[in-house]
Amino acid sequence: MISPSERVIAEKDGAIGWMIFNNPERRNAVSLDMWQAMPVILDHFDRDPAIRVVVLRGVGDKAFISGADISQFEKQRSSPESIADYDRIAELANQKLGELRKPTIAMIYGFCIGGGVGVALQCDLRIAADNARFGVPAARLGLGYRWAGVKKLVDLVGPSFAKEIFFTARHFSTAEALAMGLVNRAVPETELESYVRNYCALIAENAPLTMEAVKGVVSELARPVAQLDRERCEALVKRCFDSADYIEGRRAFMEKRKPVFAGK
Repeated sequence: MISPSERVIAEKDGAIGWMIFNNPERRNAVSLDMWQAMPVILDHFDRDPAIRVVVLRGVGDKAFISGADISQFEKQRSSPESIADYDRIAELANQKLGELRKPTIAMIYGFCIGGGVGVALQCDLRIAADNARFGVPAARLGLGYRWAGVKKLVDLVGPSFAKEIFFTARHFSTAEALAMGLVNRAVPETELESYVRNYCALIAENAPLTMEAVKGVVSELARPVAQLDRERCEALVKRCFDSADYIEGRRAFMEKRKPVFAGK
């Protein structure tokens, strides 16, 4: 697959769709063209039935994403109009990632800072090397974070840790991130890629419609109770029970064999 930006590499490897941030001279900081490329790549992955899980990573082992590319801010985020335009493009990329129907994993080496934390928060799982560093330096730049991004962090780590992350603007170790719930798993740096690949293989064996339904229901549960779309939740569950995969799952269980799911 050809990416709309050379700084974001899209690769298909069996059941895995890889989206790789390729800006190593700036520790994979995300430039405007990279934000614009993300929805295009994610749409392609979402439509490909062979892809069962999407993994995000940075080129090399120095950084996942070290934030937004601040060198562009003077030109692209220096007026109310340019700030609004930039934020709209970045929010669209993050929204697309958060709404992807397939499981997503952030594979985190090294620095995961600012916008990198924001991207990682949009993924379903975050698996980090034991050398990773996390932080949100907004208070050192004087910029504000929109409510949607702050809510994602609060939903994951709670209000107190979210405040600590923003108030101190310091770097947190992988061990600290694991303790506060910012990451799901921490593994030795040398084992990270193989661990993630094994996790992807485990996920890829399971029923796609079940995972899509769970993602949908969890997203609804994150809303205020009054806004929860119960009909959507019921429809997602019904789709599972009406599927050929449900028949296959039952038969495989009775026949004591691994099921082969088609996502239908």
